[in-house]
Amino acid sequence: MTSAVTRIWGRLAALLPGRTDLGEIRRDPRRDLLAGLTVAIVALPLALGFGVSSGLGAEAGLATAVIAGALAAVFGGSNLQVSGPTGAMTVVLVPIVAEHGPSGVLTVGLMAGLMLIALALLRAGKYMQYVPAPVVEGFTLGIACVIGLQQIPNALGVPKPEGDRVLVVTWRALAEFAKDPNGTAIAFALAVAGVMLVGARWRPTIPFSILAVIAATVVAQAAGLDAAKPIGDLPSGLPAPSLAFLDPGALASLLAPAVAVAALAALESLLSASVADGMTVGQKHDPDRELFGQGVANIAAPLFGGVPATGAIARTAVNVRTGASSRLAALVHAAVLAVIVFAAAPLVSRIPLAALAGVLLATAIRMVEVGSLKAMAKATRSDALILVLTAVATLALDLVYAVIIGLVVAGALALRAVAKQARFDQVPLDKADHSAEEHALLAEHIVAYRIDGPLFFAAAHRFLLELTEVADVRVVILRMSRVSTMDATGALVLKDAVEKLNRRGIAVMTSGIRPGQRQVLDSVGALELLRLEGREYATTPEAIQGARTYLECAGVMPPLPAQTSRPISEETEETVG
Repeated sequence: MTSAVTRIWGRLAALLPGRTDLGEIRRDPRRDLLAGLTVAIVALPLALGFGVSSGLGAEAGLATAVIAGALAAVFGGSNLQVSGPTGAMTVVLVPIVAEHGPSGVLTVGLMAGLMLIALALLRAGKYMQYVPAPVVEGFTLGIACVIGLQQIPNALGVPKPEGDRVLVVTWRALAEFAKDPNGTAIAFALAVAGVMLVGARWRPTIPFSILAVIAATVVAQAAGLDAAKPIGDLPSGLPAPSLAFLDPGALASLLAPAVAVAALAALESLLSASVADGMTVGQKHDPDRELFGQGVANIAAPLFGGVPATGAIARTAVNVRTGASSRLAALVHAAVLAVIVFAAAPLVSRIPLAALAGVLLATAIRMVEVGSLKAMAKATRSDALILVLTAVATLALDLVYAVIIGLVVAGALALRAVAKQARFDQVPLDKADHSAEEHALLAEHIVAYRIDGPLFFAAAHRFLLELTEVADVRVVILRMSRVSTMDATGALVLKDAVEKLNRRGIAVMTSGIRPGQRQVLDSVGALELLRLEGREYATTPEAIQGARTYLECAGVMPPLPAQTSRPISEETEETVG
């Protein structure tokens, strides 16, 4: 018990910030301050917009950006990661809000944070590398579509219809708009989105999102446009931390949503950190520490009314491009947003919802990397299928189901490809050790097969079918030196094939069984079956000699002349394959 506690404590200590982090912060603070200020300007409309989209309000988005952004910067595993509310998380939160209300979302965030810390202690961060690229591209495309569709009600200036399916909500919003069109809201949304998209191509370093939102707010206030509905009153500061939302009786029903939120937070955060590493030289994140940092952030954010947070790819990319070199930049981003919350809440509350919808529409469009999608679609049919299935599942179901479907399909297709590599070929007997007459006699009664590649559940039954169709021979030799891997199914199939051939009076001899495969063969009784008959050999020539001896005893072949017998080495085995 004491040793287990010691190991856990040691692992926890390795995940906490150290002196190295402080040294990196001191390296170039001026660049980090400038980068943090730039990211805060970009993040403000996104935090407001994602807070509104989640259903908990703009104040929840700001609280998340401040609290989670600061804690993830301190405890996270990436020097460049910027965390906060994201569109992907919003996609998951909307149905949770519809079913369990705001308190359910806060509870889910708290539970997800604890799960993320558990994952960090279990060193689960390394498994991110096993998520296939088509799955990542597919759910990114699906998320972009969902984020865009979620903005339709605000962009049209209609109240958000009831429902937790984005396609249903979008359809109802369009029907409501048709009854009472609001051209002002559409104009604001399209103008802001257009300015962001065009501006990003013209001057990528200028934060056109905040400039467009400010312009839309000024126009709406100056012209007195009532149709441009504003965000509404915001508190001038963060609420005091509280656990009043926690209902112990609801924990069981919220477990599944919490798992989904934790899985998404882990996946998106580690993906974002990997993107940041790829954009720089000499930076490498610690995946387990990143999970720990996101866990701490998600435990704290709900206490202040914030939604679950993840690493934000778009904000992280801005952070890198503006020259950030340490986690100080992400801390500055959170501090600037905190100042805005305390000092400029009345001004922020006047921002039109349609303008925020335009920001998120542009963000959704910019999430779609057309070049990456084309490359993935052209790679293989399997990659294209996985990408499309994941994207459609994200849009029609939800993100967690989409990732599961993508991983299952990717795994099935990968197994299919591996199974195709398994070969079961008949090979001729070596002529070097026998006279022409004797070789012809041996070939009449002995057939040799070479098994190449994996002998496992996805390929084993084809092997059984081919092997049991052998006819008109007395001995079958299985050359197994090239079997790359074998599972219990493959061993059972081999045993079944040997038993079926034996019942037909055909002796089965094996050669070249690798040491690593003996355990699995022994566990199902296949090795014992061969050993009882004395039909397991180290090399193929020895197996052929054993087969000839068997045929002699059966009276099929005459005794071998003494002078033709010679020892056979392992080199001969390699020569004959």
